[in-house]
Amino acid sequence: MYISLVLMLILNYSGLPDRYFIIEHFRAFSFVFIIWIFVFFVAGLYEKHTVLFKNKLPSIILNAQLVNSSVAVLFFYLIPFFSITPKTNLFIYLIISFILMLSWRIYGYSNIGVGKKEKALIIGSGQELSDLINEVNNNSRYEFSFITSINLDTDSDVGALISKSLESGVSYVVADLDDQRIEPFLPKLYSMIYSDIRFIDKYKLYEEIFDKIPLSLIGYTWFLENMSLSPKYLFDLFKRVADIVISLVLGVFALIITPFVILAIKIDSRGKAFIVQKRIGQNNNQIDVIKFRTMEKDDAGEMVRKTKEKNKITRVGAVLRKTRIDELPQLWSILRGHLSLIGPRPELPSLAKIYTEEVPYYNVRHIVKPGLSGWAQLYQENPPKFETRHDDTKTKLSYDLYYIKNRSIMLDLKIALRTIKTLLSRSGV
Repeated sequence: MYISLVLMLILNYSGLPDRYFIIEHFRAFSFVFIIWIFVFFVAGLYEKHTVLFKNKLPSIILNAQLVNSSVAVLFFYLIPFFSITPKTNLFIYLIISFILMLSWRIYGYSNIGVGKKEKALIIGSGQELSDLINEVNNNSRYEFSFITSINLDTDSDVGALISKSLESGVSYVVADLDDQRIEPFLPKLYSMIYSDIRFIDKYKLYEEIFDKIPLSLIGYTWFLENMSLSPKYLFDLFKRVADIVISLVLGVFALIITPFVILAIKIDSRGKAFIVQKRIGQNNNQIDVIKFRTMEKDDAGEMVRKTKEKNKITRVGAVLRKTRIDELPQLWSILRGHLSLIGPRPELPSLAKIYTEEVPYYNVRHIVKPGLSGWAQLYQENPPKFETRHDDTKTKLSYDLYYIKNRSIMLDLKIALRTIKTLLSRSGV
């Protein structure tokens, strides 16, 4: 940021201006930079730099800098504390900083501390094996790359492959050590712990990189080891207090705009202003969720799914959905304790019944209170809604289980900030 500021001053003034002018810009922009860093965090610039993230990097930086420029304009023109009003400077700074930040993120920052990549061996099976190989080998941010992979489902002479890989000078072995098929080769791997070879659990690496639980790992043993709901008194207290305080604050805004929303709904189409939908809450208890009506008919969940082609979204409803205003009445459910601001998205009873029968361990997501926004809603590319989509639901479950396992104040705070970004960008699900 400061390098971009210096280059902007040099470019705009054909060389460095006088010392007082430089200090005044540094002093003023330092306050703005603090806000900008917060904007970068909300925009997701400090997310894990996976291959998918790297592809989105240009748009993330550009959108964040456009927001930052707007913040700077408001800062300099509404707060008469500083003597500068950098109109042209801000435009020049936006261009310079975008180029430098993008170059830094792609070519500079990603290579810090990473010299020649170490050789690694990965042993496992399933889709997670392919996902890890693709991510690690195509991302310069990791300090190793997989030169050999052993698929326990397809490779026959596993012992020979392991011996050959170890002899080739690998420094890392990523393996699913709980797989019974690898048990005969554990003595060979054990003998290498004195050879400066680092062993990494495949599933821990997968969870660390992708922020979700590998589906092939999910079983009774995993749940017994990771899903014990021991009391988290501080977290539960913080979460409940936050739910009440934020709901009351948002509730004031909701009360102010509710008469206008009701009037708009009534003018646009006939019918009730509010709808009530059944959802599955904590411990598989059914709860009522209240929303503003956004469709021509009373879209009580089931009707939406069965008569989707006949029950169209109204003009006002489209605006309410886009701005998430249709969900404001759910603040009442949060105050009653049926919902939380953060948690797995509550499911329709009919879909929950199908998924419980066909998706293993699906019901586990109901052991915590559902929420308006959650980990899966932010990070799953195409989450299922009112239709039955088993593969996407399994992916959603992997994200939900990650949240349940790692739930904490910091994780909830991260979800809340990312939700704000999603709402402001109107790109959410």
